[in-house]
Amino acid sequence: MRISSVGTAYPSYRYSQATITEALRNRWQDRLEEPRLLNRLHANCGVDFRNLVFPLEVYENLSGFGPTNDAWIKAAVELGQQAITKALDRVGLTPADISAIFFASVTGIASPTIDARLINLMPFPTSVKRTPIFGLGCVAGAAGISRASDYVRAFPDQYALLLSVELCSLTWQDNDQSIANLISTGLFGDGSAAVVISGSETPLAKEGCGPRVLDTRSTFYRNTEYIMGWDIGDLGFKIVLSPDVPKVVNEHLRGNVESFLADNNLTLDDISSYIFHSGGPKVLEAMETSLNLPPNALEPSWRSLREVGNLSAASVLAVMEDYLLNTPGAPGTYSILAAMGPAFCSELVLLQW
Repeated sequence: MRISSVGTAYPSYRYSQATITEALRNRWQDRLEEPRLLNRLHANCGVDFRNLVFPLEVYENLSGFGPTNDAWIKAAVELGQQAITKALDRVGLTPADISAIFFASVTGIASPTIDARLINLMPFPTSVKRTPIFGLGCVAGAAGISRASDYVRAFPDQYALLLSVELCSLTWQDNDQSIANLISTGLFGDGSAAVVISGSETPLAKEGCGPRVLDTRSTFYRNTEYIMGWDIGDLGFKIVLSPDVPKVVNEHLRGNVESFLADNNLTLDDISSYIFHSGGPKVLEAMETSLNLPPNALEPSWRSLREVGNLSAASVLAVMEDYLLNTPGAPGTYSILAAMGPAFCSELVLLQW
């Protein structure tokens, strides 16, 4: 089974970090005890640009869970269709070739889910199997690849599709001037990514299209639910974001990776590239330190963070697209794709090019 294609799609409204910061500072000027704090926090997020689903001036008139969630549904369908079309076109597939869809998001809720709405817009088979995933947050991109790989392992002659749409700007909370919310409004962006996973007996896999998925590993860290997530109330999603995230990375990542590789008769010396979720500067630095990575080992992750921000579940998929299009591994080399997120937990995927 192989990751044969990735396609990304972003909203058309693109702003520099400085422009977003100024707009929020003006919007919240009567609520911020120290406006310069917002500038400092946003400047430290490692983000230069972000794409937003609406023009900046629209957000101050968009409030309440109902209107923001309705906006999420409409935009998620549009961006999801764009990402799917790009991913399928790159490998000559159509929606009719897909047997299973996995949909991951943590920035909105819909029933019927976004994948169902897309089936009504695109010629997917009516027999397509659907698995919506909510609540995994930043880890869902890697977890989605793992679950889609599990599916094609059972059905090796089929193709599975993973779609993630994250519209983080629709979770901004006007009544929350906590450090966590101020950081999140400077860190997270909007975007979508779709991934084609090919079963081992499909034509794409037989042609060697994309890296092979050799193994996956999920790790749950008990009693860490305070680290990251949402408090969901009448006004929508209120961020839970602890400064302990880098600490958890430092405490667990290396041991998880080494154990995972040992079970596959490999060591860190065998890994040629690391396809990591762009969680933020402190998270990426903790990953680099924990694994003692060489300089620039995570440059695609840093570049994604600078160019589009943290896209939650879609981030690691955007980084995967960068590797597929620009820096694919040499034949036979190994990569690790990884993300961490709410629970707290991690997901590792071992790839071979």
